[in-house]
Amino acid sequence: MAQKAEEVGAIRTVSNWINGEVVESQSDRYADVFDSATGEKCAEVVMSTEADVDAAIASAKAALPGWSKTSVLRRARVMFKLKELIERDRAEIAALITQEHGKVLHDADGSIQRGLEVVEFACGIPHLIKGEYNDQVGTGVDTYSMRQPVGVCAGITPFNFPAMVPMWMFPLAIACGNTFVLKPSEKDPSCSLKWAELLTEAGLPPGVFNVVQGDHVAVNSILNDERIAAVSFVGSTPVAEHVYRTASENGKRVQALGGAKNHLVVLPDADMDQAADALIGAGYGSAGERCMAISAVVAVGDSAEPLLEKLLPKIDALKIGTGMDNNNEMGPLITAEHRDKVRNYIDIGEEEGAKVLVDGRTHEITNSPGYFLGPTFFDHAKQDMRVYQEEIFGPVLTMVRVETFDEAIRLVNEHEYGNGTAVFTRDGDAAREFASNIEVGMVGINVPIPVPLAFHSFGGWKRSLFGDMSIYGMEGVRFYTRLKTVTSRWPTGIRKGADFSMPTM
Repeated sequence: MAQKAEEVGAIRTVSNWINGEVVESQSDRYADVFDSATGEKCAEVVMSTEADVDAAIASAKAALPGWSKTSVLRRARVMFKLKELIERDRAEIAALITQEHGKVLHDADGSIQRGLEVVEFACGIPHLIKGEYNDQVGTGVDTYSMRQPVGVCAGITPFNFPAMVPMWMFPLAIACGNTFVLKPSEKDPSCSLKWAELLTEAGLPPGVFNVVQGDHVAVNSILNDERIAAVSFVGSTPVAEHVYRTASENGKRVQALGGAKNHLVVLPDADMDQAADALIGAGYGSAGERCMAISAVVAVGDSAEPLLEKLLPKIDALKIGTGMDNNNEMGPLITAEHRDKVRNYIDIGEEEGAKVLVDGRTHEITNSPGYFLGPTFFDHAKQDMRVYQEEIFGPVLTMVRVETFDEAIRLVNEHEYGNGTAVFTRDGDAAREFASNIEVGMVGINVPIPVPLAFHSFGGWKRSLFGDMSIYGMEGVRFYTRLKTVTSRWPTGIRKGADFSMPTM
């Protein structure tokens, strides 16, 4: 842990945002935030106490009655204004992401765009939360439904998308009439305060959106607080399981998105140039730190050699360096610890007997300052190897060879994760069978990263999603609202007395 910022001079402190303003914590714990391309400390972030979380939740709870009764048109107009402000400041936000996370500026900007699309979707909230109406379901009896906010909501977000993933949560939650507490990653926390500032500028009342920085202390305080009605989480599977179990036991609504091992299946008839280009971007973009990154290649039949002929030169030609240079295609990993963890996986894969065709440990970029690791490619991996089974979350592609299309489907379906997958083929019948029979939540047909647009919903199967609802889209609207159904009758005169039988129409 670091000292407070005022004791070290120029290093800025990332603090909490409670009830419409920056609030200094009484915590004596601070964590360093690094420029991942240089390894230099660029900020420090407070590790909030339970008292800090209590204050944020109290602020959200106090703001709830007023905001939930605010006109849906006004809530939509806040989203319209937020969209305008994000577009105004997106270059600044992208630079902030690149400094703390490391992804290349154009990739950071793309992640802002995908989050901005959820804000755009939330602008349509007057239509999205409309209920249903039936008149005369019985003589003089009408029935209608409405969707109302669930209460104080919380979002716990990962380091890999400090702008996009929070925007998958808070715009819909707030537009639906809820108040919100965000706990961002302590590794790249600065975007969270930017959202708070922009929401305030957009006209959001104090207390509707709050930010608490920190680690497991803040997370567990959120999960155990009875005032929180719903929790959204994106991160690793072990933590997702903890979040889901703890929050559910405390009576909360939960969507917890966990890890992934996304397969790209290449059939012999595929366009190999297209498949190779897809693998380069989906496997090594953002240094593989994406929950929808392709990390496992399944080569069917005799597709392996033609694919490798196209792919390996592209891997060798990857431009790696600081994310501030838009000519680069891949930047550093988030921290030294994470870089070393990924490097250890490469050691393990080699020990297990997978063939290392490209070794990122020996790439010249590893001699640079910062947390760089070159791209790695394994061939002839087996189903029981850790480099195939486990989520590495780095620039490591692992190829498994199978003989038949059916074997490829079985391989994907037997994996514990079911987040995303793709198939590359010119055969429409094979593609249709793949989409129908694969046990994965998001499927691409000649599309390597099948992240749905904002008006659909994002979520995997199996140990990639805990809870019944996916994130954003109409699933998000349903998650952040409760259904209420009203049956009414307006009698014209005196009726008979109480009736104790089951009511019928």
